[in-house]
Amino acid sequence: MPEKVIAGQTVTVDEEGYLTQPSQWNRAIAEAIAQELGIQLTDAHWKVIDFIRKDFQERGTVPGMRRLNKVAGIATKDLYALFPDGPIKKAARIAGCPKPTSCV
Repeated sequence: MPEKVIAGQTVTVDEEGYLTQPSQWNRAIAEAIAQELGIQLTDAHWKVIDFIRKDFQERGTVPGMRRLNKVAGIATKDLYALFPDGPIKKAARIAGCPKPTSCV
């Protein structure tokens, strides 16, 4: 696996830039990845990121759009406003989780 320096830390990533070891993630890395994607993180972003990380740790998979809507209570339109052009992929990448299996 390739390595990349993000926020001063060397982490392993896949060919698309997703962390391959979620345990290497921290908030500084999230901020740096978000900046790469052109996203300025707010409290609303952190709500999504924290939910994805918690759900991934509990279930072993990145939650999809429906689960974010129903369980986290975040509307689809809000997800697209926070993470334009692919909210689940972008949020998972910032959260240090693998690329969602539902995304191509």
